[in-house]
Amino acid sequence: MTRTAGTAIVTGAGSGIGRAIALRLAADGYKVMVNDFRAAAASAVAAEIGEGARSVGGDVSDAGDVAAMVAQTVAAFGAVTHLVNCAGHVHQARFQNLTVEDFDRMIAVHLRGTFLCTRAVIDGMLARKSGAIVNVASQLGQIGGVELVHYSAAKAGIIGMTKSLAREVSAQGIRVNAVAPGPINTPLVRSLSQDWQRAKAAELPLGRFGEPEEVAEAVSFLCSPAASLFVGQTLGPNSGDVML
Repeated sequence: MTRTAGTAIVTGAGSGIGRAIALRLAADGYKVMVNDFRAAAASAVAAEIGEGARSVGGDVSDAGDVAAMVAQTVAAFGAVTHLVNCAGHVHQARFQNLTVEDFDRMIAVHLRGTFLCTRAVIDGMLARKSGAIVNVASQLGQIGGVELVHYSAAKAGIIGMTKSLAREVSAQGIRVNAVAPGPINTPLVRSLSQDWQRAKAAELPLGRFGEPEEVAEAVSFLCSPAASLFVGQTLGPNSGDVML
């Protein structure tokens, strides 16, 4: 059922999980600002949604880009009531082959990006005493991943940030939660080696990778009033890879 729900920014929404989240929140009745590092991809998703969506290019690890994204959202739709930090980057390498640049870029996109985007909207949410933030982590932030040390570290940081911020702001009416997807059929996962994909699929109790729309269902729930008791939680649409 469509509802009038507020204004949501979805970062990394030009493809994959972010795109599915933007489409689902638009269907739920949110005004949606579609962000992606690739401006053309963001624009295409906003056009796919149609009325009630806008797009903005920008790098979430750049404070200036983030400020511009939030300013454009407020100008188009009013106050930002919901934020989904979904921008991501993946790179596969053995630990001993990682460069400082590889590590720094991974932390910048995932962890610094989540921090900057959240910081840019939190004051308004606190002033209104309402809001919801959903951070997209990964099950690898919970169990680790071979050849993905830097990715796993960044995602673990997002989970820690989610819990800590939730403890700070939940009493002021802001719910902060996370989702930690398992392997999902996205361009990001398909960029990993075929050997990695085959080995990972064989480990999963469900026997298959997930679809972006299945993750979007969890995000839709966490954004909604139905999730009123969920604070600092990490939901796991992960094909059974992690069981808590």
